[in-house]
Amino acid sequence: MKIVVRDIPPRAAWALEQAGIHPLLARLYAARGVQGKEELDDALAHLLPPSGMKGTQEAAVLLADAIASGQRLCVVADYDCDGATACAVAVRGLRLLGAQHVSYLVPDRVIDGYGLTAPIAQRVKDSGADILITVDNGIASVDGVAKANELGLKVLVTDHHLPGPELPDAAVIVNPNQPGCGFESKSIAGVGVMFYVLLALRSELRSRGVFTRRSDNAGGEAPGAGAPSFQPKLDALLPLVALGTVADVVKLDANNRRLVAQGLKRVRAGALPCGLSSLFTAAARQSRTATTFDFGFALGPRINAAGRLADMTLGIECLLTDDPARADELARALDGINRERREIEGDMRAQAMLIAESLFEEGDEPPPAISVFDPDFHEGVVGIVASRIKDKLHRPCFVFAASQAPGKEHELKGSGRSIPGFHLRDALDLVAKRHPGVLLRFGGHAMAAGCTIAQEHLHVFEQALIEVAEEGLDAATLARRLHTDGPLLPEYRRPELVDTLHHEVWGQGFAPPLFSEEVEVLSQRLVGEKHLALKLRHQGQPVDGIWFGRTEPLPPRVVLAFRLDADEWQGVRRVRFLVEGAET
Repeated sequence: MKIVVRDIPPRAAWALEQAGIHPLLARLYAARGVQGKEELDDALAHLLPPSGMKGTQEAAVLLADAIASGQRLCVVADYDCDGATACAVAVRGLRLLGAQHVSYLVPDRVIDGYGLTAPIAQRVKDSGADILITVDNGIASVDGVAKANELGLKVLVTDHHLPGPELPDAAVIVNPNQPGCGFESKSIAGVGVMFYVLLALRSELRSRGVFTRRSDNAGGEAPGAGAPSFQPKLDALLPLVALGTVADVVKLDANNRRLVAQGLKRVRAGALPCGLSSLFTAAARQSRTATTFDFGFALGPRINAAGRLADMTLGIECLLTDDPARADELARALDGINRERREIEGDMRAQAMLIAESLFEEGDEPPPAISVFDPDFHEGVVGIVASRIKDKLHRPCFVFAASQAPGKEHELKGSGRSIPGFHLRDALDLVAKRHPGVLLRFGGHAMAAGCTIAQEHLHVFEQALIEVAEEGLDAATLARRLHTDGPLLPEYRRPELVDTLHHEVWGQGFAPPLFSEEVEVLSQRLVGEKHLALKLRHQGQPVDGIWFGRTEPLPPRVVLAFRLDADEWQGVRRVRFLVEGAET
């Protein structure tokens, strides 16, 4: 592994420091492309306007008309955390804005597969709905939308995934990645897209005189009969927007960072749905000190577990309920499912790693892309296992499981994860064009994608993906690099500064601080049989460290990459290093 220190533009760092930003934060922000303090202003007023996202105005008119005429709305969700939060935001937001009849339906991962299908459209029609709204899916559902149209449903697609060669014939499509959309934040999550639709809908309702501009009655008098009601505040939805945005690992550009920051502020202030509060409790985390890490590694996995192993309805109901006792019950159930998911994943990961490592001789480089299948794999956790293999071998990886859907036992469902520099969804597109019929279905993003193939075509897919990877990956991309922020000054090794760093919004595309420098290893020992506990000398001073998942000993002097953490022992808080890599 090669440790690479990020460039820090001195002019930007100086400008941020002069604007009152802490010197360490100024250095970190500048290294991540921030040039001025105004970029760090997370006020809602600085969000990109809804009018800039193609289709939001048309969606607002469609929904406003539906609300005015008392039509029935049905939200078709996805079975991951982004889809669950998007569904909860849609249902809560539409009800808040006056919709009297709002229901939802979430496909079953095994039986229904992904997205709006013709059978799902039929179920929506049978439920009595007039309007079908997709969240975090639909942009590739050409047949499903056609069926919905045939049944007389009006379809509003809200999605953020990359479109295929043909767009569905929906009444309205809202997707920043559709052709002709100039919205700057192409990385917005599905939950963010739905939130923007609600912002546009509220504006449309206000223009029709349904709401006044004020969100409260400063005069203390209720509106008279027939008068417009006060405009609802949609900021109560921001904790859900923040959770879905972080959990979907989308790039945290300036607009996404504002959405997440606003959601975190409300969570820390105690203004969060009781389901989120119960999830914090189930995960043994504190909402008053919530971080993006909590969203990505504590709450998100518990929501995702429902879609992976059970029914995402559990997760959505947890986000929708306003009954604290019910929220606690659902959060405990989700926590139990997540524990089961971890057990299944652990067994699968060990087996998948053995298969992956059998593809090359010890001491040789892995192939440029890896595909793994075992008949006993569970399709609910193939994505997590693909991510683990990708992390260890630094190669694009697909993990396949046999479909459990009735009549489709011959199909394999695969989930893939990629490395920087290799666009996974585009790679699947190339495979599909070069080998027609091999990919039955596919979709996704640059770093994560999914596909379905016939089991008999597994070898063809494996070789085709290797061929595309050989063309698209060079030696520099295949070499493992760890980008860091360089040395840590000893005066910054303080618990209160660790708290400051944790308080900021970090994530995909806006990496959390990772420092690196040569340290002396004073002592090292295994704890729990799989973690390395360290006593280090950093800048002449002793500091504790731990490397989770590392068992091999370190040399007496070594360049380490580490994050900062603070632990408490006998009432004293001390900084420790969470080691993530060593230069070799």
